[in-house]
Amino acid sequence: MAKRLTLYIMIGLILGLVVGWGLNLAIADGTPEATARLKEIASWFSIVTTIFLRLIKMIIAPLVFSTLVVGIAHMGDTAALGRIGARTMGWFITASLISLSLGLILFHGIEFVIDLIAPGQGFGFKLPPPEATAGVDQAAFNLTNFVTHIVPSSIVDAMAGNEIIQIVVFSIFAGVALTAIGERGAPIVKGAEALAAMMLQITDYVMRVAPFAVFAAIAGTITVNGLGIIVTLGLFVGSFYIGLAVLWMALFGAAFAFIGPRAGTLLRYIREPILLAFSTASSEAAYPRTLEALDRFGVPPKIASFVLPLGYSFNLDGSMMYMTFATLFIARVYGIDLSIGTQIVMLLILMVTSKGIAGVPRASLVVIAAVMGQFGIPEAGLLLILPVDQFLDMGRSGTNVVGNAVATAVVAKWEGQLDDPEPAEIEPPHAPSKGFSHHQA
Repeated sequence: MAKRLTLYIMIGLILGLVVGWGLNLAIADGTPEATARLKEIASWFSIVTTIFLRLIKMIIAPLVFSTLVVGIAHMGDTAALGRIGARTMGWFITASLISLSLGLILFHGIEFVIDLIAPGQGFGFKLPPPEATAGVDQAAFNLTNFVTHIVPSSIVDAMAGNEIIQIVVFSIFAGVALTAIGERGAPIVKGAEALAAMMLQITDYVMRVAPFAVFAAIAGTITVNGLGIIVTLGLFVGSFYIGLAVLWMALFGAAFAFIGPRAGTLLRYIREPILLAFSTASSEAAYPRTLEALDRFGVPPKIASFVLPLGYSFNLDGSMMYMTFATLFIARVYGIDLSIGTQIVMLLILMVTSKGIAGVPRASLVVIAAVMGQFGIPEAGLLLILPVDQFLDMGRSGTNVVGNAVATAVVAKWEGQLDDPEPAEIEPPHAPSKGFSHHQA
């Protein structure tokens, strides 16, 4: 079924592109009435996408809680938990620095090429006035709020809001406590295992809607914007995707250094979650399928269920690279010259502020807006990239899946627990939890 679902998602993506483009060509004529009509049609498509993403959000909290509690309980001791946690955070910090630095280096490479082709002309955009606002909340991120926000005041509230990092914190406490009380906690562990199996079965049902959601998401975006917007900002979009390709090579190169030739096959196991994240522009939409794909790849659920949720808060590689790239791009088009020292400081600030972006809509833009203000870069520059942010978000969402999958596989290898893989194309019919219990046996 996994192979068929990937094919259906691809078909949905292509049909969405064709239908959206056709509607845009048929209706768009530059008048306010036509623009309003296109937005109305896009809102119809968005119904399907919104329903699918709400179904995914319905799954996330109980799935993260149950798999993480079971995983910690099966670790058997807190020393293993501490060791895995330290290795995971070490990888995340290193990957964050690499992602941000690559964004900085690649931007300057593109800038150098542009200066060779058209000296002194820059990117040639008509700039919005510096006092214009993009309507992005800049006050959402500061160190105090981030640190205190990690700890939930109520697990019910955290689950209601899909606050992954808060759910992780509570689940760690619950898992460690169940380990400490031994046999008295066995019924709860057994119940959590049943809950995990149920949520993975629900995931199987929800994923059958994915091709329709992909079609609707792409069709709605292209209906409103057409393909012309990609041409207009083609240099920026193309440069960013070149950067993502380099980042993918760096991630899989690092994976090869630690897990050997199997790094090359990891892409086959996670291609469906990558495509799902890319086409819906949502890393969260791919979480359940990524968990299952890593299980088939040979990562024990007790490791995957611990590392992957942390990655969704601390290891969004595509988003971090985008933030460096976009911030420097906006500074360049406004003619703001930032010294190398200033750029390094900006990189470090982005590294800290990016750790709180999980669960915040268009969070990368929020972080960029907050950081730009600290360096005198006009917030109005966001208006330049907002029209193509959906297309950029698709790339960074897919890359986030790659980064977290690689991190999880590497941590499993470090722990000496990377098992033999199951066939990549085989998915247990109507029993997605089979691999979960298999690795625990």
